[in-house]
Amino acid sequence: MIRPVVDLGELERGLGEIPDPEVPVLTIADLGVLRSVADEGGRIVVTITPTYSGCPAMHHIENRIAEVLDAAEVEGEVRVTFSPAWTTDWISADGRRKLREYGIAPPRTTEVALTIGRRQIACPQCGSTDTETISEFGSTACKALMRCLECREPFDHFKEL
Repeated sequence: MIRPVVDLGELERGLGEIPDPEVPVLTIADLGVLRSVADEGGRIVVTITPTYSGCPAMHHIENRIAEVLDAAEVEGEVRVTFSPAWTTDWISADGRRKLREYGIAPPRTTEVALTIGRRQIACPQCGSTDTETISEFGSTACKALMRCLECREPFDHFKEL
């Protein structure tokens, strides 16, 4: 059997478009979960890093990756790596914009988060930083529930890791 020629760049772009099941406005490329796509001796190896070790979305993401590989008619495997550990710094600028437009305050960079004493999270509705934390746990474990004191709207904040 002759193996089809695989354009790794095209395959990586296709894999990168897989949406995150918990925040579907983001892709696994936006999140930085998709770490690499490589040809290892005729077998495609897709390496991903979960946002946290118990992330329930990983099985779904692995299945979607397998579907994309099947559609491209290539043999491959998914490798999950925990080192280096995923960080919110890996979320792309485009991903941060998408979060904000979706109504979720994006995480600050870890450098900013460590240097600012009071958590100044901008409201994704009005932009005010006059906000307060309602609960450290929002709709998912990676988000906190916030409220804007200016426009009074509640919103999720994607926590820094």
